[in-house]
Amino acid sequence: MDSLETEKLVEKPYLHQSEPSPRTANKDGHHFLKAFPTTNFLSIILGPFQWLQMLCSQLNPSFILGIVLVYGLGHGFSGSYFMVVSDYYWKDVQKVQPSVVQLYIGFYYIPWVMKPIWGVLTDVFPVRGYHRRPYFIIGGTLGTVSAMMVAMGGSLAVVVALGCLIGITAALAISNVTIDACIATNSIRMRSLAPDLQSLCAFCSSVGALIGFSTSGVFVRHLGAQEALGLLAVPPALVVVLGLLIYEVKSTSQNSGKEKAVEKVGVAIKGMYETIKCPQVWKPSLYIYISLALSISTQEGQFYWQTDPKAGPGFSQEFIGIVHAIGALASIVGVIVYHKALKDYPFRNLLFFAQLFYGISGMLDLIFMLRWNLVLGIPDYLFAVIEGCVSSIISKIRWIPMIVLSTQLCPSGIEGTFFALLMCIDSLGSLSSKWGGGIVLHRLHVTRTDFTNLWLAILIRNILRIATLALIFLVPNDEHNLVRPDTLAKKSADDESLQLVSVDEEIDDL
Repeated sequence: MDSLETEKLVEKPYLHQSEPSPRTANKDGHHFLKAFPTTNFLSIILGPFQWLQMLCSQLNPSFILGIVLVYGLGHGFSGSYFMVVSDYYWKDVQKVQPSVVQLYIGFYYIPWVMKPIWGVLTDVFPVRGYHRRPYFIIGGTLGTVSAMMVAMGGSLAVVVALGCLIGITAALAISNVTIDACIATNSIRMRSLAPDLQSLCAFCSSVGALIGFSTSGVFVRHLGAQEALGLLAVPPALVVVLGLLIYEVKSTSQNSGKEKAVEKVGVAIKGMYETIKCPQVWKPSLYIYISLALSISTQEGQFYWQTDPKAGPGFSQEFIGIVHAIGALASIVGVIVYHKALKDYPFRNLLFFAQLFYGISGMLDLIFMLRWNLVLGIPDYLFAVIEGCVSSIISKIRWIPMIVLSTQLCPSGIEGTFFALLMCIDSLGSLSSKWGGGIVLHRLHVTRTDFTNLWLAILIRNILRIATLALIFLVPNDEHNLVRPDTLAKKSADDESLQLVSVDEEIDDL
C-alpha cells in the first residue's frame, strides 16, 4: 500500500508557511510552545486548551472553529474515512474491477486540479458582498447532498455513484480553498500568529485522519459500505452551519472591487506564464510531475488481493483501517525525521536518496504479494503493519522536499496563485499515476479474482520509481539556483499589482 496516495486528498498546510520558526515567541508572548508548561501534569493537560483560548482571544472564535471543522472533520476525518469506505463500496457494492476503480479514483483529483479556479472565484466573485461565507455554504451543501444520495440511493448506476463521490471530493476542495483564504488573510493581519495557525491546521488534520482511518473499517462492517458513506454527510453539513456563523465583513464596493480584481487576475496570469517559462522553474516542476506520474499506482489491485480470503491474507475491514491509522502515525515520524535531520540537505541530494529508498521500499509489497514473509516467519498481519510504517515514513520524507521546492519556485506578488498552479501539477501527477496503474493492471489481466500477474505490476511500478532517478538533474542543487531571472523581476516591478486582491481588501473582507 502506497501511503503517498492517502495524502493527496488531504492538504498539508504546515508546509505552506514562510514565517520564522514556531519556537519564536509572538508579540504578545503567548506562543504555542509556551502554552505547554511542564511544571505539572495538569498544566500539560490544560496547555492545548490554553493555546486555543489564546488564539480565540487574538482572532475571531468562529474562524478558529472553521479551521477545526474544515481541517479536522473535513480533510482529516472525511479524507481518510472516504478513502477506505469508497474502496469497499466499489469492491463489494458496485463489484467493479480493480483497474476500473483506479480510473474512477483518478476523477477524484479533478476538483483539486481546479483549485486555482475555486480560489479565484472566492477572491473575485463575492455573493451579496461576501467572499467566503457563500462558498462554505455552497461546498457544504454539495458534500451533504452527494453523500446522502450515494448512501440512500439504493442500487445506483455507476455514473451516478461516481458523480456523487466526485461531489464529495469537490466539497472538500472548495472548503479547503475558502478556509485557506481566511488563514492567509489573518496571517497577513497578525503575522506573529501565522505559525500557530499552521500548527493548528496540521494538528486538526492529523487527529482527524487517525480517527477516520480507525473507525472506517468498523462502520463498513456494521453498516455496509454504501450506508457507511452516509456518515460523510455530517462534516459538510457542519460546514454549511459554519458559513452561516463565521464572521466576515460585508464588502460595500462590490462592483468596482470586482472590476479591479478581474484586472489583477489577468496580470497574475501573465506573471504565471512568464514564470513557468524560466528553466529554473519548469525543470523542477517537470521532475515533480514525472516522479509522481511514473510511480504508477497498484493500490486497488493490492487492496482487492489483501481482502481476498482465498488468494490473499483476507484482512478484515477493521484491520485495513488500523493499518492505515498506524501508517498515519508513522508519517508523523517521517515529518520529525525530516525536520530534525534532513531539512538542511540540498534538494537534489535529498530527493535522489528519498526516491531511491522509495523504489526499494516498494519491494516490500512484492515480498508480501509473493508471500515470502511467511518463509521468513513473519505473519501477514505483522508484515502489513511493518510495510505500512516503512512506506509512510519514506513517502513523507520524499513528499516534503517536493512541497518545499514548490514554495521556492513561487515569484513575489503571485505566490499563492502560482503555488496553486504547482499543486495542480501535483494533482495531475497523481491522476496520471492512478490511470497509468489502471492501464497496467488491465493489460496484465488483474481482476477481482485473478491476481496471477499482480506481482509483475508491482515490479514494474518499482522499476519506474527507480528509473525516475535518471531525471534528477532537473532539480537544482540548492535553493540559491532557484532565483528567477531579472527579466521576470522587471516585468513584475510592482509586486503589489500582482496580488489577486490587495492586502487591505482581503482584511476588510474578513
